[in-house]
Amino acid sequence: MNAPESKVLAKPALLALNEVQRSYRLGQTTVQALRSVSLAITPGEMVAVWGPSGSGKSTLLNILGLIDAPDQGKLLFDGTDVSTLKDNDLADLRNRKVGFVFQAFNLVPVFSALENVMLPLHVMGVNPGDAMGRASAWLERVGLETFKHHRPDRLSGGQRQRVAIARALVTSPRLVIADEPTANLDSENSAMVLDLLWEMSQSEHVTCLFASHDPRLIERAERLVLLRDGAIVEDRSQGNRQQGRPQ
Repeated sequence: MNAPESKVLAKPALLALNEVQRSYRLGQTTVQALRSVSLAITPGEMVAVWGPSGSGKSTLLNILGLIDAPDQGKLLFDGTDVSTLKDNDLADLRNRKVGFVFQAFNLVPVFSALENVMLPLHVMGVNPGDAMGRASAWLERVGLETFKHHRPDRLSGGQRQRVAIARALVTSPRLVIADEPTANLDSENSAMVLDLLWEMSQSEHVTCLFASHDPRLIERAERLVLLRDGAIVEDRSQGNRQQGRPQ
């Protein structure tokens, strides 16, 4: 089945993929993770990427998040062809404009919640006083101001994921990438994280792109992109931003 054509968008795309392909070697076998994928995402969209295991979801998110590079095709990030950037410039773009929320939280175990949220600001060279103030403000926004000196092993799964969301947003990124952000959470904490992601995407006007099998998370997205065997087989709008947040 041929991939559907990318949508005609009313405003310039934050992300634009054109005929992107990516393969990996597993022993003697070549696995085609992405097959001629074209996709455009505008600023402020909340997009769910879904599909069966092995469909290419994580590979697509890694390329869009500037962690991985395509074998063929082109990625434009905010109008810049990222293949033209030197490694240092690419890393700087990723640190300034992309935030990541991972399934396994990826918090530094010996750091407090506050120190974990401050970490990307240190990488950017923000002075310690400003970094502490911004990190504290974000922990307050996600409801963890009284837990800021706790290390991850003293936090629940839902609290750790909220720390991860604060860390993703503390740099004021243009894009947040979330890979299965509710996979390790119970129903109550999943609902809390879903509400938080939705509210942050609305209030901060940040583009949120996530991969998930969680139907509750998928229904919150305003747009669904279905991958199968490394190709986009469906790309449709749900219109949730106009309808308001689902209950």
